Amino acid sequence: MRILGKGQTAKALQNKFINAVMYDDNDIDTYDFDSEELTVVSPGIPPYKNMVKNSLNICSDYDIFAKDMPYSIWISGTNGKTTTTQMIQHLLQEYGSVYGGNIGVPISSLSTDAKYWILETSSFTLHYTNKAKPNIYVLLPISDDHVSWHGTFKDYEQSKLKPLGMMNKDDIAIIPYKYKDVKSDARIYTYKDSIDLATQFNIDTTKIKFKDPFLMDSLMALICSSLVEDKIDYNKINQFKVDEHKVEQFRDKKGNLWVNDSKATNVDATIWALKGFKDKKIRLILGGDDKGADLKPLFEQLQQYDISIYNIGTNTNKLQHLAQIYNISCSSCFDLKTAVSRIKILNKIEKENKENIVSILSPAASSLDQYGSYALRGKEFKNLVLN
Repeated sequence: MRILGKGQTAKALQNKFINAVMYDDNDIDTYDFDSEELTVVSPGIPPYKNMVKNSLNICSDYDIFAKDMPYSIWISGTNGKTTTTQMIQHLLQEYGSVYGGNIGVPISSLSTDAKYWILETSSFTLHYTNKAKPNIYVLLPISDDHVSWHGTFKDYEQSKLKPLGMMNKDDIAIIPYKYKDVKSDARIYTYKDSIDLATQFNIDTTKIKFKDPFLMDSLMALICSSLVEDKIDYNKINQFKVDEHKVEQFRDKKGNLWVNDSKATNVDATIWALKGFKDKKIRLILGGDDKGADLKPLFEQLQQYDISIYNIGTNTNKLQHLAQIYNISCSSCFDLKTAVSRIKILNKIEKENKENIVSILSPAASSLDQYGSYALRGKEFKNLVLN
């Protein structure tokens, strides 16, 4: 076995299979393009890389464990994967579940003696997966993302739908209604929204403390718990704490409301975040590396709000142009410090109206143009606001 990549997934695999050899772009001179050896591709490596295009026997790390994988629940979609994965683990841990995948724990580090594997599953991993399949597939809504990696939105979408074609009649898939006609041998449940989900599975949303976007995540977790352990535990799901940087509300020393939603790295996530503040005047910090995504759907939604935009990141000029087209107030700040400073000045001027104003960092873009991660971006945002 050989492994393309030398990151966390690759290193965990090599620890499991000590004879495996890792390669990256620096090793291209010693890489045998004619080898028929099994080649595991780390999920971060795109398919257009030369070493990927010219390898003959490609698979994902999921495929390596296809025969040994315990009963598994895979969670995919564009937004909410991490929270849904964490919530399912929160409910099933007492029954012997472990979790991993895209959430940061390579599956080669998971015990095959566990009762359940709860796997956050990215489109990157699914692209290279050809043998492994879930027993339950939770597919959250799919929106435009990772176009620069996949090439087109259709290719991205097809990666997300790929497991359905490998599942059998004993498996269960919960998917958006949009994909009701996708062929699969699995037992399919389709949903239009959170209310539709709750109705189908007889879940009382009044007993759940979360609102969208986290309501859907909690519903999926309760449904999975119901399917495998025949239990819906409202008290336990309500004990779950959502990670920081996800629609995280806080107030500065003057009592102004701010929202840290740095985790919103695509259009759909930002659209969801704004829905909870439709009755307020919104100051939105937007921008970063949008990965080639179509931002017009976001601006079409922004027209519904009393909103002004503060652009940061490498797509600042692109956002400025769209704001002009859609006639939305926009200030090009280029960096987070400038954006927060300008908003603070306005908050001081309108201090009597602070209960009707919210300032939100929800970038609809990756942070990697200016930060090492969305978490670092979120932490700097909070520091700038509070200091």
